[in-house]
Amino acid sequence: MAEPTVLDWYDIRDWGVEGKGYDDTLRYYDRLPPKAESMVPKVVWDLSRTATGMCAWFETDASEIHAKWVLGSPQINEMNFPAAGFSGLDLYADDNGSLRWAGAGHLVKDQRPEQCLISGMAGNNRRYCIYLPIRNPLESAAIGIPKGSRFTPVPPRKSKPVVFYGTSIVHGAYASHSGMIHPSIIGRRLHTPVINLGFSGNAKMERALAELIAEIDASVYVIDALPNMDMALVQERADVFMRTLHKLRPHIPAVYIEDRPLTNWWLRPATIISQEAKWREFRRIYDNVRADGGYMHYIEGRALFGTDCEASLDTSHPSDLGFMRMADIIEPVIRSLI
Repeated sequence: MAEPTVLDWYDIRDWGVEGKGYDDTLRYYDRLPPKAESMVPKVVWDLSRTATGMCAWFETDASEIHAKWVLGSPQINEMNFPAAGFSGLDLYADDNGSLRWAGAGHLVKDQRPEQCLISGMAGNNRRYCIYLPIRNPLESAAIGIPKGSRFTPVPPRKSKPVVFYGTSIVHGAYASHSGMIHPSIIGRRLHTPVINLGFSGNAKMERALAELIAEIDASVYVIDALPNMDMALVQERADVFMRTLHKLRPHIPAVYIEDRPLTNWWLRPATIISQEAKWREFRRIYDNVRADGGYMHYIEGRALFGTDCEASLDTSHPSDLGFMRMADIIEPVIRSLI
């Protein structure tokens, strides 16, 4: 019987994650600063305690890469949300300047997983990026490589990030693995840091969120809150949110996105009629703010998931296909702005 591989372990916190918008968090992997607890609804604060969209970089010549991590919740997955995305890690490797998928930490059965992510590599020195769990709060995470292999931590990139604010879709439901959500896909394509401020069911354009988002010196803000907002909320909050963000950050472009139709809308015409009315009202408010000097761009939602009704598991949240299609539409707009 072969002897188990002896590993050296490296705690990600020792060199830092990319994708944090605030340094002064109560817990290392929180997404909002402590003062936000008194500024935002409790459910938003609770949802901010996840490491959604965060990643860490390193280089190694190891022939295999292991990981161990500690999760904050015993809930490993949801009905349509696999453990690899909800609670797992996701490893990408550099291939001549582009990141390609290498392996997922998908064997999550309890709150302390440990897994070999990939083995059998040639042992060439290479840069890697590892994404952290989308929805299960993270307590700690470490990379393991065979003793004697070279390991070089790579600090987070310093360039200005793209900041996404949005709903459960931005928050990652229902990606099959944690690097598959569209903000992370876009970050890989554009070689730029991304900050993910998705709050499942609770992106409702509160003014406090505009103020908090504006504290991040971004290259672009991407606002995708309409799936959580009805007509009344759009009329109550959209104008205030837009004007607050653009008053605080007048020189940073913001992209506003309509929500996608439910994928069975063609059988339920009332749903698309009410949605089209909401789109018109949102666009009217957007046009007014833009006419007053807002640095703004607009993306229509009708084709965000494509037009064949094939890109959702539950009519509302994207499959991996849906996330790729969203990235295909949103990425060119962001690319033109950064």
